[in-house]
Amino acid sequence: MKSITTEQAQKALDNAELLFNTEDVETAITSMALAITTALSHSNPLVLPVMNGGLVLGGKLISQLNFPLQIDYIHATRYRGETSGSELQWLKKPGDLTDRVVLLIDDILDEGITLAALVEYCYEAGAEKVLTAVLAEKILEQDKPIQHADFTGLHVPNRYVFGYGMDYYEYHRNLAGIYAV
Repeated sequence: MKSITTEQAQKALDNAELLFNTEDVETAITSMALAITTALSHSNPLVLPVMNGGLVLGGKLISQLNFPLQIDYIHATRYRGETSGSELQWLKKPGDLTDRVVLLIDDILDEGITLAALVEYCYEAGAEKVLTAVLAEKILEQDKPIQHADFTGLHVPNRYVFGYGMDYYEYHRNLAGIYAV
């Protein structure tokens, strides 16, 4: 894992472009919550934020889902603090998924490799239906294993983005905006 200093992290933020401010992101999350409520309010879903990126969106989104649901989490990563992915490493699998409707919540749909692997795992573990929710979907000109999430907040350009759960070398997940370098 590449390690950077707090000074380097601050310099990246200082030189970054703000793509979406807090109001933009919160509006997108509220729209996602309404769409998810319409789709899942009668399905007793198991909601699985994908750690660590899905933590912020999960917290903001779940609190707006005013219907019965259960929460666990899933933790698998290809990035390990880097800006490009490698093989999938499992850190925590959820409990029993048999016959459940599952909602995976993640920060970004980039190349789609990780999210596709998580969806496949859920089905293999017995899930009846698996839906995906991402805060940001990166606009790429290539085919991906998952072309689009079922619920998407915002579309971002093909640049390195961070904030609202997305990181810059494990920093800046806590930013209340989405930035690009």
